[in-house]
Amino acid sequence: MGAYFRPAEIPDALELLARQPLMVVAGGTDFYPARVGKSLDEDILDVSALVGLKQIQETEQEFRIGARVTWSDVIRTDLPSYFDGLKQAAVTVGGVQTQNAGTLCGNICNASPAADSVPNLLALNTQVELSSTSGIRTLPLYEFMLGNRQTARSPEELVTGLIIPKPSGQARSSFEKLGARRYLVISIVMVGAVMALDEHGRITDLRVAVGACSPVAKRLSQLEQDMLGKSVAELRVTPEHCVGLSPINDVRARASYRNEVVPILVQRAILKLTEQSET
Repeated sequence: MGAYFRPAEIPDALELLARQPLMVVAGGTDFYPARVGKSLDEDILDVSALVGLKQIQETEQEFRIGARVTWSDVIRTDLPSYFDGLKQAAVTVGGVQTQNAGTLCGNICNASPAADSVPNLLALNTQVELSSTSGIRTLPLYEFMLGNRQTARSPEELVTGLIIPKPSGQARSSFEKLGARRYLVISIVMVGAVMALDEHGRITDLRVAVGACSPVAKRLSQLEQDMLGKSVAELRVTPEHCVGLSPINDVRARASYRNEVVPILVQRAILKLTEQSET
């Protein structure tokens, strides 16, 4: 059995990380199931008691989601409509027990290609806040997540929050998840979308990210550019829009199937946003 630390103050946690490499655990919903039947020999830093990381805070320019904010916290909190997609993702994550314990920051640090929070967080232009005894730095989420189970976090750093800038205009968001069933399932394909329209129904801002189809979820930047100034009725998702994706064959689906359904899910996610605008 390795060492176990559960500090209550952030400076104490950062001092521990500065002294030795530690496995950082928040809700443990990814960490503990992966070690069933195995000896638990890692040195653990449990951040579940850290003060000041449980809030979702708003300023004039942004929202800040603390590192201890759970899926259930996101579901229950009254947030603007551009968080709807993230809330929809939260509802599909495991069961209620997982939603009550699992955190969004833990989800990105685990860095699974099928991490449910990532498509919408990418579409929201999320920044990751990393703290250490040397200070605080921020990275765009697309720079933080480097690959399958790989992040840019240094051993002495602790992810202390996510920073989400407020989009311009009346932006809305949606989430589409394809799995073998609706809940309690790892995604085959995921799509997160954020969109804003002008008074004429023309797209002024569109951000679309696809998960579970590459080592890290990817924004469809060409599609985003092509649709600016157009109406949703002109939406056509082509193979050229998906060139950055590289799905694999696994037990859930073949790569060819994933490639086939991505345009359908993207179209569905964007059309859902149009329906929201009309209600």
